[in-house]
Amino acid sequence: MLVGLLFSLFQDIGFNHKETQNLFHKNPSLNFTTTSLESLTTRLLSLRSLGLLSLCHSINKQPEILTAEEIGSFLSFIKEYDLEGEIKPQKLQRLLIMTHPNYFAGFERKVRLLIDHGVPLDKLAHVLNNVNIAKVFCHRTLNQIERAILFLDRFGGAELIVRRPALLNLDLEGQLKPRIGVLTQLSGGDENAVGTILRKLPAILTYTVEHLQNHIELLRSFAGLSDEEIFKIFLVYPNICSASKERKLHPRIEFLKQCGFNSSDIFKFLIKAPLYLSLSFEDNLSMKLGILFKIGYENKSKELAIALGAVTRTSCENMQKVTGVFLSYGFCCEDILDMSKRHPQILQYNHESLDMKIEYLTVDMGRHIGELLAFPAFLGYKLDDRIKHRYEMKKKIVGDGMSLNKLLSVSTERFMKKKSPAEMENSVGGRKS
Repeated sequence: MLVGLLFSLFQDIGFNHKETQNLFHKNPSLNFTTTSLESLTTRLLSLRSLGLLSLCHSINKQPEILTAEEIGSFLSFIKEYDLEGEIKPQKLQRLLIMTHPNYFAGFERKVRLLIDHGVPLDKLAHVLNNVNIAKVFCHRTLNQIERAILFLDRFGGAELIVRRPALLNLDLEGQLKPRIGVLTQLSGGDENAVGTILRKLPAILTYTVEHLQNHIELLRSFAGLSDEEIFKIFLVYPNICSASKERKLHPRIEFLKQCGFNSSDIFKFLIKAPLYLSLSFEDNLSMKLGILFKIGYENKSKELAIALGAVTRTSCENMQKVTGVFLSYGFCCEDILDMSKRHPQILQYNHESLDMKIEYLTVDMGRHIGELLAFPAFLGYKLDDRIKHRYEMKKKIVGDGMSLNKLLSVSTERFMKKKSPAEMENSVGGRKS
């Protein structure tokens, strides 16, 4: 009678009579009279709640998921932590099919380590969806997992794991320690600084020791940089590791050398404009070079390289519009060249903001456009918070003849304390009266 009820139960989820017979043959424990129909029904309902793409297929491939105690504990864990529907069904199906139930022993205790070490509960599904669950939580021991998490705790721990769960896939002794070791050695043993790099770009640990060392050696031998300088560049821009050594790093450092840069110049340039090493030449740098040549920069000159570095953070379209704004106000290419040599950043400013500042200078302040030739840095200050604010504070006292440089370049503290001759006179007059 029990067997008949079991046949009926499996037929309800899609098995035909022959498939059910084969299932009983694969998992003899289903034939035992001690098998509880109620517990089996509960197990099937739990499996269904995972949203598996094909429950029948999963059971056929791994019949023991119906009876193994370890699977029961695993399903209880999923329910207890509200992970039903949160973990990708295809991932769970592959896990159940490809992993023997015995390997699920202690699963909850292993995953619980993540929570104990700071991974928020609401990020648990994200971590499990982006990690090799079988490799990390089924085939590794509790001790192995804890040692890896404790090691990562020294450099950011839970934050690293949440941002890059795949780090848990890496072997502690063969991958994590050697790769972090390369960065630690480069830093002179500063683990806090290494942690800063890892938190900026956890994916840096996906690169092999050989890959990291090759990039470092190129910066040492070809660019002439010290380990301290190289590490500072890594701190500013860890993505340097993703730039091809042959296609990008070597030719772009070679270009800087051709422009007359020595190792000190190269270091200062890369600290300020590290994107230079990663941007596409065809779709980005070559177009920007074309605009710089049109303005009047000489090929392979130091000024050209400095200007190219200054425009790495803007688009080619914005750069073209910036030159268009200057031309519309009567500047010629020679003027733009002169201003950008004095203040290279003007070529990367937002063209709309640039237009508003020039209009305010010439209309509201009544100043001559030519003053920008002497003080192009005016265009780098915030219009409302700096330019308008200071101009309105001083114009009634000093008048319209104040120096733009003195008005804007002094610190806020000095600006608020500094008194003009007119203010001094008013202050003295006030005391006398």
